[in-house]
Amino acid sequence: MQLVGSKASQRLDEIGEGSVTLLPVDPEDMWHANNLIGPADIVKAHAIRKVTTETKTGSTMSERVHTDLTIRVTSTFFDPGASQLHVTGTVIRENSFVNLGQYHTLDLELNRPFTLWKQYGWDSVARETLADALKQDKEGAVAAVVMQEGLANICIITEYRTVLKQRVESTIPKKRSTSSDQDSGMRRFFDKTLNTLVRSIDFSAPRPLLLASPGFVAGDFKKYISDEGTRRGDKPMMAMAKQATVVHSSSGHLHSLNEILKSSEVMATMKDMKFSKETRFMDDFFDRLRKDDGRAWYGTAPVGKAVREGAVGRGGGVLLINNSLFRSMDIATRKKYVAMVDKVKEDGGEARILSSDHESGQRLDALGGIAAVLTYPLLDLDEDEDEANVDGQAEEEGDTGELWNPTLGINTSYHLP
Repeated sequence: MQLVGSKASQRLDEIGEGSVTLLPVDPEDMWHANNLIGPADIVKAHAIRKVTTETKTGSTMSERVHTDLTIRVTSTFFDPGASQLHVTGTVIRENSFVNLGQYHTLDLELNRPFTLWKQYGWDSVARETLADALKQDKEGAVAAVVMQEGLANICIITEYRTVLKQRVESTIPKKRSTSSDQDSGMRRFFDKTLNTLVRSIDFSAPRPLLLASPGFVAGDFKKYISDEGTRRGDKPMMAMAKQATVVHSSSGHLHSLNEILKSSEVMATMKDMKFSKETRFMDDFFDRLRKDDGRAWYGTAPVGKAVREGAVGRGGGVLLINNSLFRSMDIATRKKYVAMVDKVKEDGGEARILSSDHESGQRLDALGGIAAVLTYPLLDLDEDEDEANVDGQAEEEGDTGELWNPTLGINTSYHLP
């Protein structure tokens, strides 16, 4: 993602309530744009609009026209497979083709700029999301080849999602064929996979490479890369083989990546990667939760109370919050979560915004999308909340309860003001 126009020379912390014009140049930029654009925001972008006109004879004629439209966003839809983002809203600036208040869906495209106004200004979470979108150092992405005999899935694992770059398929003679035929088939498969790998992913800068397969296919492929690099005198290829990590997977299909990322070898190799850190944070949280020592809490009410009391601060406090919570239609709800993040950072704690497209974010979703590891134990945070609700209700409604009614043979309620 690139920042274009007059804002390009500004620091991100100087962006206040104004607009920014962004140019998506990579499919992953659409994912970032989806996280940036929220309900009630204003987006201006290129659009194709179907316009129907009536001729003097009474007949109608339809044509598609190119124009720029400005809409107030009501919803977005992101297709991760196609990396397409559709933004729906009402037109707030009319032109010769559309009237005020009409609905339109903008299809944001690569290499076409769009302008975004945040309805309630650029808060700290929005600026952090924008900073992530503008990062140019893609070398942090991990290359992975999940393979089996005759099949290889080449993909990139970024901080936010997994992208399938290429699929390689090759026919390998069955084992009942002669050994030389099978060896020749595997060499052709390895050569095709290697050429596709270096063509699809840039290895000019060092990056981790995961090779995963059932059996010995991944190990043999690593040896093939090393041998080819030596034969060609290709130093980047030799470095690629040296940095490659071979792990076991149940199959060569893409879904095996889930088990691969949890393996100890991969965790050791990628211990500094963001998504690896998030996985460790979630594992640490569940370990704390099992200990039941008062330092692990989840749910909006208990975590909010711990944050207000300064218990998620310097000395090991971590706030884990899902990025989906910042897309609430209720602006007050969004501001509440932004305030939590700001308070934790002010207190010296760590606030981690997890992606719902990664395994760690999906685990957090099952807990309500928010959790925290506290710097010191706090007990019965949830019970305190429940008691406060009951006390508040009793103050408003008086004393209530039930008594056994022998005439009716049932419990009947009473109320004392």
